[in-house]
Amino acid sequence: MPRLMFLVSSALELPLDDGSSHPTGYFAEEALTPYERFVAAGLDVDVVTPDGRPPYADPYGLDPIFHYPDEDEDFLASVTRTFAHDVDDIRLTLRHLTELGLIGARRVFLAMREHGISPEDARGLVSTAAKTAWQQDRQFAEVLAAEVLSGPLSAADVDRAIAAVVDDSVAESQRVARALEEIEGFRQPLNLADLTDEQIAAYDGIFAPGGHGPMVDLADNADVTRVLALMHEKQAPIASLCHGPAMLLAAPADGHGQWIFDGYRVTSITNEEEYQTEPNARPRAEGAPEVTGAVPWQLESALRNAGVVFDDARAPWTSHVVVDRHLITGQNPNSSEAVADSVLKALQIL
Repeated sequence: MPRLMFLVSSALELPLDDGSSHPTGYFAEEALTPYERFVAAGLDVDVVTPDGRPPYADPYGLDPIFHYPDEDEDFLASVTRTFAHDVDDIRLTLRHLTELGLIGARRVFLAMREHGISPEDARGLVSTAAKTAWQQDRQFAEVLAAEVLSGPLSAADVDRAIAAVVDDSVAESQRVARALEEIEGFRQPLNLADLTDEQIAAYDGIFAPGGHGPMVDLADNADVTRVLALMHEKQAPIASLCHGPAMLLAAPADGHGQWIFDGYRVTSITNEEEYQTEPNARPRAEGAPEVTGAVPWQLESALRNAGVVFDDARAPWTSHVVVDRHLITGQNPNSSEAVADSVLKALQIL
């Protein structure tokens, strides 16, 4: 079976533009989902870090808001598709996708059904409240109680339904953390600096998950330069996700002095998405001073300046994968499964 280098940042802190630092690492979803898909497909996966230190899961990526159950995510998507078609009318933001009250839409729908409301009416009530919550930046439960609910379902019933999805999201976050801790390669990764060119060339492809960590230790790393040169020479799949494409900035020039990925179509986390995440969008208490520290550079801008043709989704935080020759890039955590499947296709597994 093909052998894949799973290159993970081992960075612990991200320097900010005000001189402070912020905890960082790899993003849990972007690492675990592809890793499990690769292993399930039979790939021989080696976890590698730039210095051989165990990688660190960014605490932000383990927040329950990123780990709600698939069935709730799918139901919410079926609701929001009915009114999110015009992104100029309602611009999709990370807040929309991670507000756990709104993620409880399926549970509220089921509670309505238990109280005798028809499927059509229940879905209509949920959709109306969801659209209002998005447009007015209000809590889903508040909109339901104030403007939508009438009949047997009470505000307390709504609160219980939403509490159930919050509990499940906490449990899923804990499961993801445990699963990552149990992966031997994450506990004892290979040291990229110790690998010879011959050992690197023996891999059939490379994948790098995101999190801000790659901006710290992959974007300007001589060993990453070696990996990209060798993989590019043999036209092996080079794949990365979200902030993972920061590693492409370490790529060398070709024999004509031109960056090897010049003119390639590439995606990554966009500037708009970056501005909505920690540390750029850190919450602060009322009356507290403004938080000034932010990431010192934006990956989308850096990739554009390096020479890529940047290709992002029409709306932020939607799954988007770009394949250009042997280069595979995904835009954000929601692209994790699609990127993994693109790698498997490139390796002729799917």
